[in-house]
Amino acid sequence: MHLHPLHTSIEKPLRFNDPFDYEPHPLCLLAADEVNRFIASQSELLADAQRGKMFGVLIVEQGKESALSYIAAYSGLLAGRNDWPFFVPPVFDAQQPDGHFKQTERLISSINAQLSQLSSSSEASSTCSSEVLALKQQRKQMSEELQLWLFSQYRMLNALGETKDLVEIWRDYHRQPKIQQRFPLPPGGSGDCCAPKLLQYAYQHGLTPVAIAEFWYGASPKGEIRHHGQFYPACRGKCLPILTHMLKGLDVDETPSPSVQNLKDQLEVLYADETILVVNKPSGLLSVPGRIEAPSVETILSEKYGRVFMPHRLDMDTSGLMVVARNEDAYKHLQQQFYSRIVSKKYIALLDVAERQKNGKTILQAGDKGTISLPLRPDPLDRPRQVVDSLHGKQAVTDFEVLSVQKSAVENGCESAAVLVSLIPHTGRTHQLRVHCAHPDGLSCPIVGDPLYGKKAQRLCLHAAELSFHHPSKGEQMHFTAPRPDFYKEEN
Repeated sequence: MHLHPLHTSIEKPLRFNDPFDYEPHPLCLLAADEVNRFIASQSELLADAQRGKMFGVLIVEQGKESALSYIAAYSGLLAGRNDWPFFVPPVFDAQQPDGHFKQTERLISSINAQLSQLSSSSEASSTCSSEVLALKQQRKQMSEELQLWLFSQYRMLNALGETKDLVEIWRDYHRQPKIQQRFPLPPGGSGDCCAPKLLQYAYQHGLTPVAIAEFWYGASPKGEIRHHGQFYPACRGKCLPILTHMLKGLDVDETPSPSVQNLKDQLEVLYADETILVVNKPSGLLSVPGRIEAPSVETILSEKYGRVFMPHRLDMDTSGLMVVARNEDAYKHLQQQFYSRIVSKKYIALLDVAERQKNGKTILQAGDKGTISLPLRPDPLDRPRQVVDSLHGKQAVTDFEVLSVQKSAVENGCESAAVLVSLIPHTGRTHQLRVHCAHPDGLSCPIVGDPLYGKKAQRLCLHAAELSFHHPSKGEQMHFTAPRPDFYKEEN
């Protein structure tokens, strides 16, 4: 049984939520609780789920006035299976032993065995080398043909009744020739995430999607940051092109954006001369123009001061100090200082200690300090998310000190704590501070309001508080301290 009734008086939302930016609707929370209870009751799949798996729920209705129900899904395979009856089936079942995919897989495996045997042979004749080359070419051709065939089997529907396979969807979304040349096919595993499975099943069975949510169950992967029971947006690398097609015809919530004028008014110029500007950037303002049409530090300052140059950037959701150059010479000088790590930066952040406590780690106390060294690299299938990777990651080092321990308001009968910390990065990797705070091998405390590595809130509580550098024309040492952000409290 794939359709599960919801016995509740909770009203449905007016519009379908954006799978990439949402707060889970109460109906989704109710459905997720039922899924959690089901997983816990199934010994066959529980052990695999506890190792870490993404699950999803989709609230649906049959007809406009019908009772609400939900369907559930998991990403990929669960305990080696894709046919658990409680969950919707895959869009395409490639696991059939006698199917084309598995038969071809076995042929490719036999070629691998032949190559292994030839490579371990003591003979290094030209005949052997030519045979190895021929087998490798055959393997490559078979793999490419199999991947293309597989993607053509995933024929994805949308609310308009239109159907496209994954290759069509990928090429329609990525129209730039450079991207198509570099990434001619979707990533492996596309179409097997929760959201595409759920929407496909709903469309195939005449169900109207009402709300969707995805949550993590079990342990966090070693490199990624995932928290048990926490809700996450759909991945962008695999799912953004697919869901862009599948959501057509649905009335989907628009992501709210802060007032443009309000952001402009909040940008403070703390210092200005003919060479540089130092500003205090509000949270929610881009540093430089991005893909979305929105104001940025660069565009706002250019309107007032003429052309400016950006040697220094902060994430959109991070507030605090930035230095901006007013000519190319100053830009190059400052850029070299950042590259040579002459510039010193100090941030303050408010951390959520709940995950640290769940993991049984010691409670952070005021005065605790240390150094975090975890190498980072981008996750190509879910940019801009970063992962810890000791093999391929780049060195990332951060000093930390706990400034104070704070008590927050009582929620659900429990009083939660947060800690205020100072963070000094010695490298400048993307999301370095956010990952170093949230990762189990770091502080195991996500920054409050971090939607990628923690929990979404009103704002990301990360603030660039101090900045020191050499003035590019005067040569003197410059030091700036930003006004304290709204989340800063000194009392314990």
